[in-house]
Formats: sequence, C-alpha cells, structure tokens
Amino acid sequence: MTSLHTSSLHTPQATADYADLPELMGRMTGDEKHTTSATSTLDVLWTLYSRILRIDPARPDDPDRDRFLLSKGHGPMAYYAVLAAHGFFPVELLDGFAEFSSPLGMHPDRALIPGVEIASGSLGHGLPIAVGMTSALIARGNHRSQVFVLLGDAELDEGSNHEAIALAGRMGLTRLTAIVVDNRSATHGWPGGLAERFAVEEWSSVTVSGRDHDTLEAALRPVDRDRPHAVIARVEEKE
Repeated sequence: MTSLHTSSLHTPQATADYADLPELMGRMTGDEKHTTSATSTLDVLWTLYSRILRIDPARPDDPDRDRFLLSKGHGPMAYYAVLAAHGFFPVELLDGFAEFSSPLGMHPDRALIPGVEIASGSLGHGLPIAVGMTSALIARGNHRSQVFVLLGDAELDEGSNHEAIALAGRMGLTRLTAIVVDNRSATHGWPGGLAERFAVEEWSSVTVSGRDHDTLEAALRPVDRDRPHAVIARVEEKE
C-alpha cells in the first residue's frame, strides 16, 4: 500500500508541544467544560493535527486540504487547545471560552473558528456529513483530499450513523476514515465489538490504544485502500 500524501500541503507546524495542552485547556473555565468528554479525544486530535492532516492554518479553505469533522462535539476543549497550538487562532482566545462575545462556544461553529469544517454537537450528524463531503469531493475531481471524522462510541446508537456506515461501504469511499473514541459509553454496543460493526459493512477496521500516538499514526496514515477505513481508539472507561 502506498501513501496518498502527494500535494504541497503538509501537517501544520505546532507552536506548542503536547506537554503544553493541559495548560492550554486549563485556560478555559466554566461549568460547561465537560472535561471527561474533552480529554477522551485529546490524543487522537493531537496525532491528527501534528502527524496526519494536510492543512495550512494560513489557508484553512485551501480546496486541496484534508477535511476533519468533529462529530463528538460535546466538550470541545481539547479541540480548541489543539487548534490554538497549531496556529489556527491566537492562544489568548482560549481565556474567553463560552463567554457571550467569544467565538469559542460550547459547540464548535464553522462560521466563527478557522479550520472548523462543521458546526457539531447533535449526536449522529458528523458521519453522514462526512459521507456526503467525501462523495462531493470525488464528484468534483478532487482525488487528493482525505476526510476524517471523529465520533464517540455512544453516537453509533443513532440510526443516521447505521445508514451512513452502510452507504459508505457500498459506495467504496476509500478517502473516508472514521475514528471512534471508545470509552464504553454506548447503550447497546455491537456483537463482536465496534470494529466488527464497520467490517460487516465492507469497511477496513482496526482497534488501537487511543493514547498511543505512534499506534494511532500508523492506523490513521492514509494509504491506498479499496474501502473506507475505521479506527477504534480505546480510552479509559467512562465512570
């Protein structure tokens, strides 16, 4: 299998280190931080932005960019910290998190924050949008951009995701990768595990540690696949 990163875009240069993320997240205060939801996604987000996604913070609308969709948008502190660390907006904006005049709301808003592709928060929306976005890119002749969507395992209880998983597999959307952060919070689960949920619908799938950056990078790196790809990133069980 060969790498598909062939354009001039590269992963953005971070202005802060991974070790700085707790401090960046600590700048965001308030009663609606949803810290557990945020920290469950932290390592996946850092790996995507520091090692995988081809996107330029100075040109966040470049048509050849990779697309990242945060479907697990409830508790976006980690997302905001990673975006700030990679230069999408000034770090100082973190201090106003969730205030009336701040662009950093309790759910990300694509109209207010550079680099944000969708307004998220409603469970089950991100993967269907990603399927449509991938299909549209192919229809427009864009064969370089990858589409990544980050979900929580509980979102897979939503019927819209069942339809999106089935459709993406039948359409053979090879440029689509779904990352499911699994903290065992789903109500129903799936016989054989979450990776099997995708495999039966003609996706490739792998289960990895959601905290190991090297393992995540290997699982997320775009290669010449013949089907959509799912990465199940297991983290600590939700209490």
